[in-house]
Amino acid sequence: MTHSDESDLVAELTAAIKRAHNVVVFTGAGLSTESGIPDFRGPNGIWKTQTPIDFSDFVASEDWRRESWRRRFSGTDRFGTAEPNLGHLAIAHWVRSGKITSIITQNVDGLHQKSGVPDDQIIELHGNAQYATCLSCGDRYELAALRSLFLPDETVPVCRQCGGIIKTATISFGQAMPETEMQAAHDASTACDLFIAIGSSLTVYPAAGFPVLAKQQGADLIIINHQATDLDPIADLVIPHSIGSVLSQAAGLGQINH
Repeated sequence: MTHSDESDLVAELTAAIKRAHNVVVFTGAGLSTESGIPDFRGPNGIWKTQTPIDFSDFVASEDWRRESWRRRFSGTDRFGTAEPNLGHLAIAHWVRSGKITSIITQNVDGLHQKSGVPDDQIIELHGNAQYATCLSCGDRYELAALRSLFLPDETVPVCRQCGGIIKTATISFGQAMPETEMQAAHDASTACDLFIAIGSSLTVYPAAGFPVLAKQQGADLIIINHQATDLDPIADLVIPHSIGSVLSQAAGLGQINH
């Protein structure tokens, strides 16, 4: 169901959250664009100008690993300097109030944690770009240290513990989805009575299957996204307006001036 008047949509969203007992939020890149982080698949997305590096190439080739780190450390660190926007803060508000039990996110920016949501209520399907890990032993590395190592002469980092390959803790193209997080997202989707998909194109599977699963299990489905999605026809409510404005009003945090 769709409407055009934002205030009516906000009222419907507010009422739906008030009625619900167990809300799960599913967030995509569109939530973080208002924090200055570009999306990947939108009209001006990163993949329009930059081909992603496949996981198999990263593992097989030091040259591809060097290119990956070059991309990560070139220019402004948008991930490191970004701050949660009103959309993140509204979601954190509902988490604190007990309405939202889980956040399933495709984002790797760590802004949900930065907004105050506990780690154990965030399910990161695509990992986290705020740190790196060894692919062999799992040892964690902070990016500031890796940047200092890499930038002088583009030395590709290797694990100090086992000599393994270090990679940002994200899920790359061609890399297997994390089993623990996928199971947690499945469990959350089947248990909720309201599923809100926010800022996601809902085209990347298997992640995009969670809204469908929740709907099949009897949950109401609300989609908040600037562009239309393939799942709009099965949604109970579709809100094609500014994510930060809609969420902040529904949470009673105020309204963004347009």
